[in-house]
Order: sequence, then C-alpha cells, then structure tokens
Amino acid sequence: MGALKDTKSELFTLDIGGMTCASCVGRVEKALDKIPGVEAASVNLATEQAKVRLQAGSEVNIEQVLAIVQKTGYTARISAPHGAHTPPPSQSFWGSDGLGRVLLGFALATPLFLPMLLMPFGVHWALSPEWQLVLASPVQFFLGWRFYRAGLKSLLSGVGNMDLLVAIGTSAAYGLSIYQMIYASHGAHELYFEGSAIIICMVLLGKWLEARAKQQTSEAIREVQKLWPEHAKVLERSINFSDSTPLDQFRDLPLDQVFPKDRVLVLPGERIPVDGVILLGTSHVDESLLTGESESVKKYVGGNVIGGSLNGEGILVIEAQAVGIESVLSKIIALVEDAQTQKAPIQKLVDQVSAIFVPSVIVIALITGLANWFYLDSASVAILRAVSVLVIACPCALGLATPAAIMAGTGVAARFGILIKDPQVLELAHRLNIVAFDKTGTLTVGKPRLIEIIPLSNAFTTDEILASAAGLQLGSEHPLAKALLDGAKLKGLSPITPIESKALPGVGITGKPTSGPWMGQGLGLQSIASLESYPDHSNILEKAQACFDAGQTVSVLVSTEVPPKPIAIFSFGDELKDHAKQAISSLKHLHIRSVMLSGDNVAAANRVAKSIGIEEVFAQIMPSDKAQIISKLQSSGRDSQRQYVAMVGDGINDAPALATADVGMAMSTGTDVAMQAAGITLMRGDPTLVANAIDISKRTWKKIQQNLFWAFVFNATGIPLAALGYLSPMLAGSAMALSSFCVLSNALLLKRWRPTH
Repeated sequence: MGALKDTKSELFTLDIGGMTCASCVGRVEKALDKIPGVEAASVNLATEQAKVRLQAGSEVNIEQVLAIVQKTGYTARISAPHGAHTPPPSQSFWGSDGLGRVLLGFALATPLFLPMLLMPFGVHWALSPEWQLVLASPVQFFLGWRFYRAGLKSLLSGVGNMDLLVAIGTSAAYGLSIYQMIYASHGAHELYFEGSAIIICMVLLGKWLEARAKQQTSEAIREVQKLWPEHAKVLERSINFSDSTPLDQFRDLPLDQVFPKDRVLVLPGERIPVDGVILLGTSHVDESLLTGESESVKKYVGGNVIGGSLNGEGILVIEAQAVGIESVLSKIIALVEDAQTQKAPIQKLVDQVSAIFVPSVIVIALITGLANWFYLDSASVAILRAVSVLVIACPCALGLATPAAIMAGTGVAARFGILIKDPQVLELAHRLNIVAFDKTGTLTVGKPRLIEIIPLSNAFTTDEILASAAGLQLGSEHPLAKALLDGAKLKGLSPITPIESKALPGVGITGKPTSGPWMGQGLGLQSIASLESYPDHSNILEKAQACFDAGQTVSVLVSTEVPPKPIAIFSFGDELKDHAKQAISSLKHLHIRSVMLSGDNVAAANRVAKSIGIEEVFAQIMPSDKAQIISKLQSSGRDSQRQYVAMVGDGINDAPALATADVGMAMSTGTDVAMQAAGITLMRGDPTLVANAIDISKRTWKKIQQNLFWAFVFNATGIPLAALGYLSPMLAGSAMALSSFCVLSNALLLKRWRPTH
C-alpha cells in the first residue's frame, strides 16, 4: 500500500498593487482561481491584499502565482509576516496616488475651466484652442497615463475596470475637442478639453483621498505595531539575580535576536520587548493598548508581562518566554489583520455585481451616445453624455463599502480589547437574542480557594486526604487544581506524586499515589455530576448540601478500585467578577437574554445566577452537553423561530460550544484553544466587554449597510441623470470621486466609537 498523500494546504498573503475598483478585485480573483493547485483565493480592495490557499504538493509554487498576477496587470509580492515591525505605508508626493500629481493637474486644468466660473459674472474670456491643447495634453497623457496602462491591461484580460471607463471617457472628450479644432469653422469651436482634464484631476483627487482614508482605517494595526521597541537589553543567562545584582552589563540586541530564556532588562518608562515572567523587581505596567484596561496593573516577581506594554516606575528583569510571532502582541496583530483581509458574506454579492458592472456600463454608454445622436442630431452632445455615463459609473464606492467598514470597526474594537477575527460575526451580532455564559473564569474570577474538606470515613486524616488529592493535580492548570495545591502548601504538606495520571475532560483526574494510605491504588478526583451511578450518590449529595447552599463548587475524592468508594468531599469558593452584574444588566438593556452553563450542582449554580440577575441556568452538565444546549437554544424560539446565540467561555471544555454558537466569544484569560474556536476574543476577563463587542459589531454592520445603500443609490441615480444630460462630464467626475470619499469617510466615523456598557 502506498503512502498517504499529504493534503495539508499552505496559506499565503499577497500584497497586490494597482487595484482601483471592485472590478479589479474580481479580475485578480478570477486569475487566481484559474491556477491549478489553488484551493481558494480572496482579494480585498481596502487592504490591497489577497489570501491564497495552495494545495501541498501542488506543481504550482507561490512564485508562479505572483508571476500570473503580474501578467494580469497588477504588482504582487508576498506580504510581510504577521507582526513584522514594519513602518507604516507612506504616500510619495509624486507617486501614482500622491498629492503632487493632484496639485499639478489642477494647476494645468484651472485656466481651462476658469472661464466657466467667470461667465455668471459677465466675464467672457477663454484661452485660444492652441493653448487649451497645450494645457490639456500633459494632463491627458502624462497624469492620465496610469488609466491607459491599467485600462489596456484589463481589456486584454477580458475584464473591464474603472481605469478603462476613465480612459475611454476622457479620450472621447479630448478626441472630440481635437476634431472640433480641425474641422469646425473658425469662431464656432466647441471644445471640451476642460471636461477631460477635470475628470482626470477629480479622479486623481479621489484616489489620493482614498489612499489617505485607507491608511486611517488601518491605523489601529500600526498603533499596535509601534508598541514594539526595536531593541532589547539582554543580560547574561548565568547571573543569579538578587536586589543587589549589578544590572549595568547588558547587550543591546535587535528584537529578532532575542530568544526564549533570555533575561531582559527593562528600565522605567520603557516598552517591554517580550512576553515573559518577572525575575526581579516590581512595577506598575500599562497594558491599555493591548487589553483596553485603562488602569496600570501592579506586577511582582513571578508575574507575567506582555511584550509591548509600558513599564512604570520600577526596574524589571524579565525572562523571555515568547518572542516574535509567538508573542501575544503578534497574535493580536494577526487576528486583526486576518479579520480585515477576510470578506463578509455580503461582499460576495457585491463582487458578483461588480464583475458584470463595467461591461454593462460600456453598453449603456454606447446606447446613450447612439440614442442622443439619433434624437438630438448632435454628435458632440451624444459623446459628452456617453462620457458622463462612463465616468459617473465607476464602481469604486461599491468595492470599498464593505472592507472599509470592516477595517474601521475591527480596528477601533481592538483598541478597547475586543478582537473580532471573523467578519461573519458582524452580520450575526445584530441578530443575537441569547448570550450563554460559562460560569467559572467567565462570570467568576476563576481563582477558587479550598474552603472545606469533609471526610466520608473516619479511617483517614484530612492531611492524608489533602496530600493525596493534591498529588493528583500536580502539573494541572485547572483552577481547582491550583486551589488544592495552594491548600496543601498553606498546611505545609507535600503532595504525593502519582503514577499513571490521566485527565478525564469534564470529569476529573485519576492516578495511583506512590506513597500514603492509597499507595498503588487507583484514586480519582471527580465532579458530583460524574458520580450519578455510584451507590452512595444520595449520601454524597446530602453531605454536600450545605456547600451547595453557600454557592460553593464541590469535588469528590473517590477510590476507583472495585467496588468504587467515595473518600472525601472538597468544597471550593470562587468570587464573582466585579462587573458581572453590570454585564448582565447591559445585555438586558440591549434586549438580549442571558443564560448560564455550569458543571456545578443546581443549588450552587442558581445561587450565583440569582445574585447577578440571570434567570435561566443549565447546571450539573458535562462539557459535551454544552454544545447540545447551544443547539437547543438556537431552536427555542416561538413557532420554531430561529434564535441567534452567543457563547462566552474561557476553557478547553468550552471550545465545542464556542464553535457551535452563532457568535463565540472567548476570554483571553483562558486557553488558546478557546480563543481559536471563537469569532471574538475579549482581551480582558471583564464580562462587560460582551455587550461592548455586540455594540461595535452592530454599528459596523450598520455602516456596511449604509455604505452599500449609498453606493448602489449613487450609481442607480447618477447613470440616468448623465444619460439625459443633467450631469456634465466635469460634474460626473467630481461626483464619482466624492462618492468614494463619502463611503470611506462614513466608515471612518466608527473610529469615534467608545464603549458605553
């Protein structure tokens, strides 16, 4: 039997240059989709990037893909990796979208359209035809050469774009003026050089404004990238640190030369260059641009710090744990960049419309020209009206409507600790009816402490029970495990190391102690929900009732030998988060129902829920049941009406429910698995961020709808007006540039959003 073929695919992000409208997007995507070995391709106009997924083992490599895109008429290169410390893109003054070309164009075109402005004041003055030709020609063929070049390439590839419309329209006006100069009788010249020149100038102005607005929409990414210092002060690894250790011997290394386990010195007021743990010093650290938390956090020896955060008053020595693309900051940038380059589902409809838009406009322009020539018997009027149709129909606004709103919305959300990594969330968040919360670590602090040990037999002491139970939890990161280990430490007990340890997700953990009264015997530390089949289950519930009434979490130490037998009950207390009640109140204000999911006993779960205002509780459930409950909630509406459900969690056992929910929200204080399964990551363990995440998602969705509405309305009304002669080519060019600018400006209003809940 032959070896199985590797089916793993590779994902590449490409920077695409030269795209001007939604038709360009369709053209690049069409070229990419035709390449054998390309599984999927998605192109975004606002970010000017393409995501390409290649099959592993494909005969086509990424260099060939780049070459094919370049043959299509655009520049292409592999994008810098996520989190690369790159300077923000800058606009060259004389570049294709630079201000210099705009100013030069208007300087040359002003004498051409100035007579039109003076006519209402009774001033009748105009340049000679020869001077008009001299001024209009450099605008047409020097400043406007980009439209000819891009338009010709699009024509050769069989897909029209905005540049083709501008090139055809302005050439028609310019050519008609030349014809009038040569063949019209003296003194009867009707020249339209000012029309072709102003169209090009207004389009250039629009492209410059678009480029500036695009830079502003991606400003959030650049702000986060600025948090990285370029160098780190690296100390010798061999130094044993104490308060008296001299810290003046360090190497100033570029950040890409810092490795895990390196010791990094951070002085007061400096940015922390790496993720790590504090070896020496205490300080307040400002993490506001990473987590949205406004107040500085006090950090001590043993505490974790995030690269990019700002050190306060103390000197810190940090042992690097994650650097470069493995750091939290890099992952934040990756999440936001991915969200901004992905397409919302509604964008697919826009792309389909744009694919047939340009050919349709050319046909409409031809019909307009022929009809006006036939009915008005004027070739010049017919050509001018056809030119107006070509110019005003440029689909820039359509192509920018959705991605500009997504970039602005996800960018401002990231500034306040809300990472939206899936644009589909934006289309679902405004429909949410229900938010389901996991209890531990989401509504509670997630740092329980051991309250009481209740032996179920007098044969063993509480110290023996605690040492054996704590030993089972050695190496575990579960909050209850830490509580047990802390409880043993407070009593001065050494946990008994077990063998054959095995974690049972949602149930507990088992193992065999290597010493003590249960040496070599199977022990398990399990939830009460997993003990329903035990003959002593009712007795366990009775003994634990007082713990449940106090709202405490309960675990049971059992012997897993045959027959199984309960040994002791452990009760744990966990405090509610400060803003848990406010979070539920905020959701009620948004007319969203809150429910709570918990593996705790019904009484304990109900006590917590009641204290914060949650009326619906699913308690004593296994982790595998959470996804099923989410599905039931989705179909719980009246008359089988679909309900839209968000799930908020932080643990591995929440990942299936997060994936099943319409909108998954993971607390970053939890596990990476939960964050990967969720469409939204909340960078602070603050439940009030849930309402804020829903709010910014709704507002972004509204901006998408507004932009698309006005883009469609603009073209739907502008084309008939131009065809009927109510819009001159000059006005059409101005209106086209204005439409794109308005769509981008409307999206940028999202940058003013601030959390309200």
